[in-house]
Parts: sequence; structure tokens; C-alpha cells
Amino acid sequence: MEFRLLGPFQARQEGVVVDLGVRRQERCLLGLLLLDVGHLVGTDRLIDLLWPDRPPASARSAVHTYIGRLRAALGPYRVRIATGGDGYLVHDDGHTVDVAELARLVHRAGGSADPAERVRLLDRALALPRGPLLADTADDELRDRLAGPIEDLRLTGVELRAAARLALGQHTRVVIELTPLVARHPGREELVATLMTALYRGGRQTDALVLYRRTRRTLVEEIGVEPGARLREVHRGILRADHRLDRADRPVYEVRVRGEALPWGVGGHPALEFCNTFAGWRHEPPVPGAEWLRGYRTLAVWTGHAGLVDDPTVGRLIELGRRDPAGAAVVLDEVRALRARLYACLTDPADGPAFDAVARYAEQAARTLVFRREADGRGRWWPDPATGLRLPVHAAAWSAAQLLGDPRRLTVRVCPDPRCGWLFLDDTGMRRWCSLATCGRPATEAPCRGT
Repeated sequence: MEFRLLGPFQARQEGVVVDLGVRRQERCLLGLLLLDVGHLVGTDRLIDLLWPDRPPASARSAVHTYIGRLRAALGPYRVRIATGGDGYLVHDDGHTVDVAELARLVHRAGGSADPAERVRLLDRALALPRGPLLADTADDELRDRLAGPIEDLRLTGVELRAAARLALGQHTRVVIELTPLVARHPGREELVATLMTALYRGGRQTDALVLYRRTRRTLVEEIGVEPGARLREVHRGILRADHRLDRADRPVYEVRVRGEALPWGVGGHPALEFCNTFAGWRHEPPVPGAEWLRGYRTLAVWTGHAGLVDDPTVGRLIELGRRDPAGAAVVLDEVRALRARLYACLTDPADGPAFDAVARYAEQAARTLVFRREADGRGRWWPDPATGLRLPVHAAAWSAAQLLGDPRRLTVRVCPDPRCGWLFLDDTGMRRWCSLATCGRPATEAPCRGT
């Protein structure tokens, strides 16, 4: 049987709409169970959702009565509602639910390496909603409680489809599609970054820069944060008329900086992005191709991209690495060793030896820092360029020390999938990026199970 919840509740059998003959409240209860098809939903939660303000004394018996009527109505269609513990579940016996289908298609699209295939899958996914969730059965309050994750999933699908269309050179279509969405979701930075790129490719550089300025003002004034690394990267590229913004073959999880491929900045702190330059941490052997820091030049570029050194320093590091490839290789190995120790610290706060190893790197870094005045009059600690090839080691170690001394290090989360291992400052980033296969794993791998 096919159930449609994204819009008015609808049940179909072999393509024909079926009138189950149940009341509105009973359809709503069935919808709640179908949102978690195959999983037990507790009676207390059902009561809280059906009667959020003041449930009647008879609420528990009413739920039991509703379940009995639903079983009678669904029995002929082989839809089973089981009782388990103090709750109920709808068995996943090959029945389809449009919400689950939306998630399945978005996940598949996120794991596809072919932009045309991504667009095809996401077109199917984004055509599923016919209106608000349970439009004819749930009230606005209940819908607000339930629809957030579904709307976030839908918007992520829109973002992935827009990125795929950019890869296919369809920037005009992306502008038409994203302009009204960005107006409704000005804090959705990936939507903004993609729209800015599409505007730039369409010769509308001024409009792209105005959009960035408006978005930054919204983020600063309403949320109190500056734009993230991805949005800043697009902004810098537009200001420089960077030809790489015109590339149409970039993977969804990758940015290009000075010709080097780097993973998106999604962790929320430079020290986390440092760890996220390696995907597949917990997989033995590591996933082939998971290492992003494949050479010293990439390391130098990443150090600048993460904001740990300025652009002139990046240029000097690249030149030093070119002149002394053997020395650069030694530093690259040292950086990877530091990264492994830092990753251990962040994923296991009780790992004393790992912490001590990072601390030694940080102490060395502290002795090389210089305090320099910035253009806006503020001072900032920077690694001393005189340290030469080892400067990225000091920069990464100093950033690591800052995070390890910050209470936020206790909120760090790691994707549980052994094929991934990316780190995030909280669960929100993990749900948004890792669960949709936008991390640094090869696109042929199955999506992560981030929660």
C-alpha cells in the first residue's frame, strides 16, 4: 500500500485512492505512526502529539480505540499495526510512505557521482510534496512540531539539485529556482553560496555581491555570527573574478582553492577542519582516496583557506615546498601525525597520551607566534614566517590548543559511520552534511548513518 503524508493524507492501493473510512483524528494517528514506519512509537508520545495542551483523562483508552478502528480498516490491505511495550508500530511490509521515499531519494542523490543522475533522483524526490505535512488532518501546532526535519531534508535536496545543475552548466535555471527560496531562508548559507555562484556565472557579479552583503548583515544582526567558510570562499572568488568559479565539474563536497581540492568547511572550527581533511578515520584499512592532504602544496593552501595564515604566507610556503620537496615531505608526515593525535583527543577526552602529544606541539607553536596589528586595528597572534616549511605544523597546533582549551570541545560529535569520521561542533552539522553523503568519502560509497 502507498501512503502520502506530504499534503492531504492519502492511501492508495495499486494506484487507486482508498477511502479507509476512518475519522480525522484516527487518520492523524496513523500518519504519526507512518512517519516512523517500522519503529515503535510510545503511547505517551502519541497522546502528547494528539492532545498537546490538556489531554483528556480518557486519552489512553481513546488511542487504543483508534488503533482498533485502524486495524479493522487496514486489515484487508495487509497493513499490520502491532502493539509493543507501551506503544504501537506499523510493520514495514513493503508499503511505501512518501516521507521515507523523499529521504531515500535524497540520500541516493547525495551518493551519486553523476550530476545528471542526481538531478533525476532529486526531481523525483522534490515532486513528492503536494502541500503541508498532513494538511487535512494535523493542525498548525502539530505540523510545526513534526515538519522541521522534513523541511530541512527538502531544502537539502534543493541545495544538492542546484549544485548538480551548476555542474551541468544550468546556472540560469538555478537562479530562477533559488532566488525566492533564499528570500524565505536567508540564513541557509549553502543556498546563498550556490545562488551567488549561479549569478556570477550568468554575468551578474554585482547582484551576487549584494546578496552576500545582505546575507552577512542578516547573520550578524539576527544570529550574531559571521558567514561560514563556504560562503566566504565564494565571496572571495567573486571579488577576484576567480575562473575556478566557472568550473562545472566540482564534486558536491569539494571546494577548489588555488587549484587544490579541499573538503567543505563544515566542522565549525579550524581544528575540526584540520581533522576533516581525512575521511575514513575509523576504517581499517582507510578508505582509498580519503586523504585530502596529499602534498605539501595542498597543506599550505589549506592552512590559508582555514584562516591560519594570510595569502602572502601561503605563496611563500608553496615556493618553499617547491624548492625543498624532501623537507616538505617530512613536514607533511609530521602534520599527519599531529592530526591523528588531535583526532584522538577530540573523540576520546580521556586519551591522556594523545593530549600530551598535542600539548607538546602547541608549546612549540607558542614559542614561534608573533603578535601583529591587522588592517582594522586589532591585534592577532600569527605563526612566525621565519619557521619556514614547519609553519603549517605550528598553525594547526595553535588552533588545536585553542579548541582543546574551549568548553565547546565537549560538544564535538563524530559521524558514527566507519567510512566517514568527520567531526562537527554539534549534532546539527552531522545531520546536515554527513547523513547526506556530502562528506569526503568517495561518491561511490554508501551514505553515512550520521544522526
